[in-house]
Amino acid sequence: MLLDPLYLIWATIGYVLMFFIAAFVAPKLANKFSGRLSLYTSMIIIASLTIGIFSIVIAVIFTMLSNYFGNIIEISGLISFVFIGVVISNLLMYFLSPLLINLMYKTEKNAKLQSIVDKVKNKLNYRGKLNAVVTRNFSLPNAFAYGNFIFGKYVAVTPGMLNLTSESELEAVIGHEIGHHLHKDNAVMLLFGLLPAILYYLGYFLFRTGLFYRGKRESGSNAILAIVGLVAMLVSFIVQMLILAFSRMREYYSDMVGAKASGKKMMQYSLAKLHYYYKGNQYALSNLNNNSTKMLFIYAFSNVIANPLKEFEIDEIKKEKYSAVEEFLSSHPPIPKRLEFLDKLPY
Repeated sequence: MLLDPLYLIWATIGYVLMFFIAAFVAPKLANKFSGRLSLYTSMIIIASLTIGIFSIVIAVIFTMLSNYFGNIIEISGLISFVFIGVVISNLLMYFLSPLLINLMYKTEKNAKLQSIVDKVKNKLNYRGKLNAVVTRNFSLPNAFAYGNFIFGKYVAVTPGMLNLTSESELEAVIGHEIGHHLHKDNAVMLLFGLLPAILYYLGYFLFRTGLFYRGKRESGSNAILAIVGLVAMLVSFIVQMLILAFSRMREYYSDMVGAKASGKKMMQYSLAKLHYYYKGNQYALSNLNNNSTKMLFIYAFSNVIANPLKEFEIDEIKKEKYSAVEEFLSSHPPIPKRLEFLDKLPY
């Protein structure tokens, strides 16, 4: 079945199309959006586009299957079964994730870090308790926000980040992470993450079912079933690319909060230090890229600088080239773009 010609043809077309969009179309669209549309407008457009594509594809699948197979109740049941299964599994992960992350990173409370988190939280008028923790078995410089209303909300900082940044820079980093809590990014990204998962598993089920029955008995209807499933899987990757773009915008959104907490220069310095650290340490970068929770980190785009950075060093980073394809496939924007974005803020 893996050598099925239909599968190979459509898979090849899908991957070629995806990388063409990543390499040529997406960068041009991004350049047009920047400068003309605000961050908020861009997020609304991408969110609407994502939901719209998902809704259209589900409607097309439902209509096509109804026309070819006629049993609307059975088709509705199939779509509902996939939807409920994906939602339940994702909700379980969302609710259990704080416990799993605490176990995975062996987090522990830190009184000094808690006082800094409380200070920044009050400055940002965040209402609610935030637990400040330090990771014990992950020391690379980074920070992340996680949690929910059941098991509590957390701001985690690694020992490497504590050593890398000054207190003012650390306040900017913590402000960025509190921004994720303010914007409810964990819940927002969970909801958007359901869309490609539903399309993929629905498509996979239809595709495998079509192939199985084609092997038993040649029929146009079964071929249609396989094609519809394959198209749904292909569209799930496109929707995932849109969600990654949405995630990158949420990072800019939280950078704004970090700048508000401690000034845009402190936010820039903390990002620049992370950039220099991982640029000069390929082992650390590889370790980070292979981490299963890297999407949570403040730095997740593909010698520790303990001294303050100079202005020209920040300017040099802004001039650095970066891969449009890597950016397109990443949940975080490249550091040069984040530094340029911060320049435009009034803080």
